[in-house]
Amino acid sequence: MITLESLSKRFGAVEAVRGVSLNAADGRVTGLLGPNGAGKSTTLRLLYGVLTPDAGRALIDGIDVEREPIAARRRLGVLPHNAGIYPQLTARENIRYFGRLLGLGGPALEKRIAELVELLDMGEIADRRAKGFSQGQRLKVALARAIVHAPKNLVLDEPTNGLDVLATRNLRDLIVRLKQAGHAILFSSHVMQEVAALCDEIVIIGGGRVVAEGSPAELTRSVENGSLEDAFVAALERGGAT
Repeated sequence: MITLESLSKRFGAVEAVRGVSLNAADGRVTGLLGPNGAGKSTTLRLLYGVLTPDAGRALIDGIDVEREPIAARRRLGVLPHNAGIYPQLTARENIRYFGRLLGLGGPALEKRIAELVELLDMGEIADRRAKGFSQGQRLKVALARAIVHAPKNLVLDEPTNGLDVLATRNLRDLIVRLKQAGHAILFSSHVMQEVAALCDEIVIIGGGRVVAEGSPAELTRSVENGSLEDAFVAALERGGAT
């Protein structure tokens, strides 16, 4: 489970995150929505330890990210927005490198890499240098790298950005499989259709704070025409975040 408790973060005079709390449960996909500048990216960076909160805390399976960063990271897989990979390494070498950083090695790591190559259909690119990979191919490597240590919890920040239709569909299928296997998935996207199709719960952030949360059905029932996009805009307006 991923838990945020009253997280706050200020940059000078700007309070980017103001008391954000949420729970992303095991076996569920929790959507994190917000317009540009809403504090969504800062919230995610606080969660995976790139930034330190001014107040509040982030927990991964009950482990405090700030106090026990290594233990927390071992339980969390992160696919950040525009995740880069090392272009001079092969796909397999990229995955192996991150596996070793996370304490894996030997036959167990090689077996895990082989599983991921098959799972993500990377057979044709596994031993090619990543330089020149398409966006979809880079994403596969970055995703394999994020889950090489088989974490129970995942953060996916706009994972379908720049993907073609087929690659997007394949990624959605994988997210569903991970959910069915009991993973807690925190999923950020600007594509409302994608959020409605994948997410069990949605948390909307505006102006650095949570302005609405609930299932897609609950949120759409809150507006007259039942559109998730309209519910999103209405929540921001009610919260004074537009």
